[in-house]
Amino acid sequence: MTVEKIDTLVVGAGQSGIAMSEHLSQMGIPHIVLERKRVAERWRSERWDSLVANGPAWHDRFPNLEFEDVAPDVFPPKERVAKYFEDYASMINAPVRTGVEVKRVRRNENRPGFIVTTSEGVIEAERVVAATGPFQIPQYPKIVSTDAGVDQLHSSAYKNPGQLANGAVLVVGGGASGSQIAEELCNAGRTVYLSIGEHYRPPRSYRQRDYVWWLGVLGKWDEIKTKPKKKHVAFAVSGYEGGKTVDFRRLAHKGITVLGLTKTYENGVLHFENDLASNIAEGDKDYFDVLREADTYIERNGIDLPPEPEAWQLLEDPECIRQPILSLDLAQAGIKTILWATGFKFDFSWLEVDAFDEHGMPFHKRGLSSETGIYFLGLPELTNRASSFIYGCWHDAKYIADHIMIQRNYVAYRKK
Repeated sequence: MTVEKIDTLVVGAGQSGIAMSEHLSQMGIPHIVLERKRVAERWRSERWDSLVANGPAWHDRFPNLEFEDVAPDVFPPKERVAKYFEDYASMINAPVRTGVEVKRVRRNENRPGFIVTTSEGVIEAERVVAATGPFQIPQYPKIVSTDAGVDQLHSSAYKNPGQLANGAVLVVGGGASGSQIAEELCNAGRTVYLSIGEHYRPPRSYRQRDYVWWLGVLGKWDEIKTKPKKKHVAFAVSGYEGGKTVDFRRLAHKGITVLGLTKTYENGVLHFENDLASNIAEGDKDYFDVLREADTYIERNGIDLPPEPEAWQLLEDPECIRQPILSLDLAQAGIKTILWATGFKFDFSWLEVDAFDEHGMPFHKRGLSSETGIYFLGLPELTNRASSFIYGCWHDAKYIADHIMIQRNYVAYRKK
């Protein structure tokens, strides 16, 4: 039986896999991209109907292709983003094979490379790039028992308000997903409770510039700062309804009951941490820090951007923030659905190599793993905070492709 051989095998044809393919092609490195479903599948079927890109079209793209039918400051809908990557793969003639699942990767014995077992057979590859991204297995705490009389689903399974059972909804998670879904449900006439923890809440835009622009000019994508980096918390910013600053006070005044961090469940009652006020205050601090840095940057560089004094004004604290609810009887509140917007965890069970730390997390430096020939791309903080975004993974892929080319040159060396 003939076994197919390839220099580099890329697993996943989302934004990271397509970016990787472009750089490998430009360097003349033979490769294939395997995708178990369709190109950009998670944008297509694993997100809610109204999802849009988290950044405007001028920014959330690769350098070599614009969204020709989307205005630069518009946040493209998920279907258009999926088509963008499909079009990009066609434009660069990416060697993508869809409907092929990678089941196992093992290092060869007594010779270089890896044995890759797929749903379509076995492939031998000198190198493997895991470009499956950060959104692999939905994760939420198993706090509420399955016999609690409520439906429970993760945000990745949510599509639209009509999908949910009649009754109130508790959304758990104050990041981009949780805040957007909670507001959509409220707009649909649902009674909504929103449980939030620590979060980073920047302005969506300020002084006629979107936050992604401020991230760039203020060095926040790269985070080269003298102060210690803040630990990872929910990133409360989205492009929902044209892009609005996530403001939990505004959501509360709109009718959403905002709660602290979900803590425990017992006998039909959910209990919440008494941390809502401090979390809101910390979010305000982050927000005003960005405004101050932006003002300083504008003054220092003599840029003509109009002041925005209204951005400095906060809404009055609503009742649910002044007097936070610390426990909630689900039945009395009429809650029929708990929607967990609590993120994802990795699944690299198919990657049977020495590339993980004692906690099962990828062990790498800028995507170069501890197992020679294995690479990771698209993970959060792979290089910096941009790494899991469309804009960032393209540049990370170039670094990995450069390293692959260097390694190929070492292997090809023959002493004359």
